[in-house]
Amino acid sequence: MVRTLGLTQLTMIGIGAIIGAGIFSLAAAVARDVAGPAVLVSFLVAGAASLCAAFAYAEFAGMVPKAGSSYTYCAAVLGEIVGWIVGWDLLLEYTAIVAVVAIGMSGYLGFLLEAVGIHLPAWALGAPGTGAGHRVDLLAVAICLGVAWLLNRGTRTSARVETVLTVIKIAIVLLVIVVGFTKVDSGNLHPFAPFGFGGAFTGAATVFFAVFGYDALSTAAEESVEARRKLPKAMMLSLAVSMVLYVLVCIVLTGMQHYSELNPNSGIASAFQSVGMSGLANVIAVGAVIGIVTVTFSFMMGASRLWYALSRDGLMPAWFGAIHPRRKVPHRATWLIGIVSAVLAGLLPINAVAELTNIGVLLAFVVVSASVLLLRYRKPHLKRAFRCPGMPVVPVLGMAFSVWLMSFLQWETWVRLSGWLVLGLIIYAAYGYRRTRKVMPGGSVDLDALDDMTESDEPEPAPAR
Repeated sequence: MVRTLGLTQLTMIGIGAIIGAGIFSLAAAVARDVAGPAVLVSFLVAGAASLCAAFAYAEFAGMVPKAGSSYTYCAAVLGEIVGWIVGWDLLLEYTAIVAVVAIGMSGYLGFLLEAVGIHLPAWALGAPGTGAGHRVDLLAVAICLGVAWLLNRGTRTSARVETVLTVIKIAIVLLVIVVGFTKVDSGNLHPFAPFGFGGAFTGAATVFFAVFGYDALSTAAEESVEARRKLPKAMMLSLAVSMVLYVLVCIVLTGMQHYSELNPNSGIASAFQSVGMSGLANVIAVGAVIGIVTVTFSFMMGASRLWYALSRDGLMPAWFGAIHPRRKVPHRATWLIGIVSAVLAGLLPINAVAELTNIGVLLAFVVVSASVLLLRYRKPHLKRAFRCPGMPVVPVLGMAFSVWLMSFLQWETWVRLSGWLVLGLIIYAAYGYRRTRKVMPGGSVDLDALDDMTESDEPEPAPAR
């Protein structure tokens, strides 16, 4: 692959992954059903947990400028089978995230189509069980396939589109905040926690997927210029900007409209419509569509690069990780992820897919936090462009936060994850274990060899003789 991504593009990819369905759709759904105005607390708790893990990811990104993210980090420290379990887990989770945000985007697209007098048939309006006559979420399917097509145009082209769309999205969010604060009614914020703070914590477990886009960002390490220095900076910048925007939008959302009346499909646009600002509501709906496209872009990119890394290392057939000869992207993996995410988005409700996403990513956070803690004591001499602060407290907090949030998820979600991991172990035993011995007998990542790499992340030239 080709190194073309600088700090600005990396940060925009991170913000693009973090701000999307969480702010435009899921915040309203969580506020209405489980948290009320305390959805603000839900995002703060999720953000605190995410920050602890972000420090661990940033330290690894400063040491291991390789595609694969959590899979590569965990394989390097805890061994191949642990890396495979995490990679297999995240392959499903990233694909599910694409589906979640596509479903959220479809609600805003439907809002816009109705505003101009276009009404889709009932069978195309949502997954089975989400409404009368619903059979498939046709718009969500189209979104997933469209983003797969964009990503296959090449990293430089798609990253430029991502940057432009993210700038537009931030402008729309700022517009929501500035105008929305003039319409806030403090009476709507009482009671602040109608479901108790237990509801706010349950909400944190649900919205968690909305605050960890830096995870997908780290999969672009082999397409980043000076990845060791710029990836950690991009991770911290994207999370900081996104959390400030999340907090302000939550106040506006629940202050403009009573939590019990929020629309879970087009929350912010509907809130503006409820105060007589239908024109601005349409603008916000356009911004939501643009914003959610950037999330599907970031996570589909992350999933395809993860699949590329697994295939390159022999844990999955090399056919999946093939790089397009001209566009230099893993085109087969991208299309397959686009198709699978389209099926999930078309046939499953948003909450079920969101919980499946969260439990897998939280599991990865536990393992990555443990890995960075272990490596700090096992190999203290390695070059680290970024060092996780507060050792060992911060990684331990990251693990504790993640396990705690996992405890709030439904038992069905645990069953689905367990079934997926069992399937992964069967694939590893039947194919990956033997195949990877032929592809890379020395292991996934040689950390000591990486220590000899230059700032450009290329191996040092051999000395002249």
